[in-house]
Amino acid sequence: MKNKMSENGIEYVLVGDYYIPDLKLPNEERSIGKYGRMHRDYLKEHHPVRFNHLVLEGQLWTYLADLNEQAQRRLQLIIRQMQEAESVNEELKAYDQLAWVRAMNSIHNRAEEITLRELVYGEDVV
Repeated sequence: MKNKMSENGIEYVLVGDYYIPDLKLPNEERSIGKYGRMHRDYLKEHHPVRFNHLVLEGQLWTYLADLNEQAQRRLQLIIRQMQEAESVNEELKAYDQLAWVRAMNSIHNRAEEITLRELVYGEDVV
């Protein structure tokens, strides 16, 4: 008996008396990060069929890493836009540091809420 065989595009390895599919997951080096972990938990709880499909296709880690990167870029964009709209700049930081910190915390919290609703939980922003 051969140690390896191929049938229908799937490689099989001989283990004992049985041929077992030689399945390999893609080698993904990127971290899934905060938003990827949150989305993974959301998928497990609210969309188990989609979660299982991604796991079985070996695409879950790549999907979550991509979502995390997209969420981080979106968060930074929203923060930058809110800073410009609300005139929270270096001039305010030099003049009144506490006001700048309060404003930046407020902007960050609002921007993160928008990002979570749009990308992580897939809801429409109200």
